[in-house]
Amino acid sequence: MASSVDALAAELARQTELFNKLRVDGADPAALEESRKRLGELKKEIAALKPSAKDAKKKERILLKTPKGTRDYGPGEMFCREHIERTVKECFVLYGGAQLDTPVFERKEILAGKYGEDAKLIFDLEDQGGEQLALRYDHTVPLARYLAMGGATNTQSKLWQVGKVYRRDNPVMSKGRMREFSQADFDISGQWDTMIADAELLSLLSTILTRLEVGDFTIKVCQPPEILDGIFEVCGVPPEKIRPISSAVDKLDKLPWAEVKKEMTEEKGLDASSADKIGEYVKHKGSRPLLEQLLADERLSGNPRAKQGLDEMAILFTFLDAYKITDKVSFDLSLARGLDYYTGLIYEAIVEASAPPGFKAAENLAPAPPTPAAAPKKKSKKAGPDEDEEIDESQVGVGSIAAGGRYDELVGMFTAAASGEGKKAAGLPCIGVSIGLDRIFALLWPRWVDRGMRSKEIFAYVLAAGDGLLAERMSLVQELRAQGIAADFLAKNKPKLNAQFAAGERDEVPYAIILGGEELKAGLVTVKEQRWEFVDGKKAKVESSDKGTQVPRAELVQWLKGSATWKDWASGRLIRE
Repeated sequence: MASSVDALAAELARQTELFNKLRVDGADPAALEESRKRLGELKKEIAALKPSAKDAKKKERILLKTPKGTRDYGPGEMFCREHIERTVKECFVLYGGAQLDTPVFERKEILAGKYGEDAKLIFDLEDQGGEQLALRYDHTVPLARYLAMGGATNTQSKLWQVGKVYRRDNPVMSKGRMREFSQADFDISGQWDTMIADAELLSLLSTILTRLEVGDFTIKVCQPPEILDGIFEVCGVPPEKIRPISSAVDKLDKLPWAEVKKEMTEEKGLDASSADKIGEYVKHKGSRPLLEQLLADERLSGNPRAKQGLDEMAILFTFLDAYKITDKVSFDLSLARGLDYYTGLIYEAIVEASAPPGFKAAENLAPAPPTPAAAPKKKSKKAGPDEDEEIDESQVGVGSIAAGGRYDELVGMFTAAASGEGKKAAGLPCIGVSIGLDRIFALLWPRWVDRGMRSKEIFAYVLAAGDGLLAERMSLVQELRAQGIAADFLAKNKPKLNAQFAAGERDEVPYAIILGGEELKAGLVTVKEQRWEFVDGKKAKVESSDKGTQVPRAELVQWLKGSATWKDWASGRLIRE
């Protein structure tokens, strides 16, 4: 519509110029009238295309919603998310990490060519002052750029960062699969002896998931560049098809073997007999017994790449025994993450909810039995320009909740590109893990609600009985805060006692501290403990006739910190068993 208006405006300008010329030249009145008439028609056409004042007023209304694939988090949800992030950061520090922060957008050339088939998911930004920019896809490539800018000299460093990343993917909000989401990364760079840094990261990941109480989890590991590529070579996969076939194998945790094989043969042109041979290998998963079985396989052990990978996996399992996490790790030959920068060990952490409902990975390699013709699927509701397309989220899994791997060449790729042709560029071996905080939140939030967890940190609410005692309430609140006790009060001069209790209950504060004129003169305060319970599945305050306990003002801080509630406060629990 804008182009039509612009064209008419240009024609109007030309017609106006013509009319003025005819009038100055004293043209024939009929020609002048014809020109005036044409001017009137053009003005009417432009007016018809432009919105009226009434329409313009209507268009001033905006659609109040977040962009597709993003969402807001309320105070209760943020309390849970902060608990998750705090736990992760504490573990990062525990394992010797130092914090890093990088921009949320990068020069587009930094991100280009690093993500294989997922490159289409990068959010491009418009030209900004001569720079072609894009939102970061992960933390790994920005970290590699940072290390390359430093000359790739960070030997044996441990760096971590927590922040948002962006992917133009089809979101499944309830499962934490979004376009804007938070990731926590821990990376180890530098020359380390074989599998030491790898085992350290697997130990870190196991510690974090255990402390977060995500439930039973498994960390799947594999060594694709050696073991999986060796398997592909043994099975007759041409070198140019190894990466595409690897990407297809990586879908075995979401799709049955029949569909993965179909992708290999029909979409990627692999011979069916080679695909069948691959299927015989990638169905395996386990620990040492599987490793010994593969080492005894003459075809594999005769392949130098596969043999090297299997020997390195044997070293890894020795270290996992030392870390006491062997029972958490599964050697899985179907694991083949598709990002182009991985060069060694890769891994991902999964829970029961990772796979789509009803999908059993243990059964997905069986030949698909003949099935009757399925009823036509209900078509998705077509979405408007400002609406999300309808997705049956009940049929989608959370996916992996953490993943990572070794990327020994990525830093060198940047230093080489910056050095120019023919110049020797420094490299820096790296290995890292990314933890999906939104996916973990999607798992933990329902349990957080069911367990009656808190939504705020306020531990004490200061009230006044009788006269407002505003200055005294302010003074006590400040004293408690100075001692590390989160405290609050109702911001009114002379509030009613019931209104103050109600305000404290809304914030789910466990201790009400009541000030009275006579008690203050005697150096006392009254402390009333408040408890909550579940009633019909919802939190409700326990009604009590207890009038509270009188505590000397000078001993109040010690009394509060000596309570059972204070000792359990860091757990986030509101309802204690």
